[in-house]
Amino acid sequence: KLQERLAKLSGGVAVIRVGGASEVEVGEKKDRFVDALNATRAAVEEGILPGGGAALLKASLQLDSVKGDNFDQNLGINIIREAIRMPARIIANNAGLEGAVIVGKTLEDGAADFNYGFDAAKCEYTDMIKSGIVDPLKVVRTALLDAAGVSSLLTTSECMIVDAPEKAAPAGGPGGMGGMGGMGGMGGMM
Repeated sequence: KLQERLAKLSGGVAVIRVGGASEVEVGEKKDRFVDALNATRAAVEEGILPGGGAALLKASLQLDSVKGDNFDQNLGINIIREAIRMPARIIANNAGLEGAVIVGKTLEDGAADFNYGFDAAKCEYTDMIKSGIVDPLKVVRTALLDAAGVSSLLTTSECMIVDAPEKAAPAGGPGGMGGMGGMGGMGGMM
């Protein structure tokens, strides 16, 4: 309470009330608000980039001129190139589109325009900044640094323990009559 009063007196404070039909809904809305507030603070602190993975796609083009000294280094460069293209690809996949095609067309058509990207909500290519699709530079930068740190740790580890992937049961057939078996009067057909 004391900090809230002090902030009100110093002039840059607002009290935001979040409501909803249930406690779960209020919690979800509050989490979204806090995320938006933190993203806004990060954008004010370091600036913005074209969102939707567009800036990372442009960064991946810079790796085309980087050549490693050996096979392992070239493999690492290719892994990084593909990894930083994944956010745009996944966004397109989640929109029900073929992510590889969207990424390829974005890289081909937008090579000269840093702000060019794909608006998955409207299913169109656009200037991401003008469309209001942005990512805070700080978020993108720290994500890359964190990923590099984890990758470095994994490549220098002698041993690592991970959970085995769960094998999902095959999907069942469509509902209905249950296949050929049990069709009355057709016993001699099988």
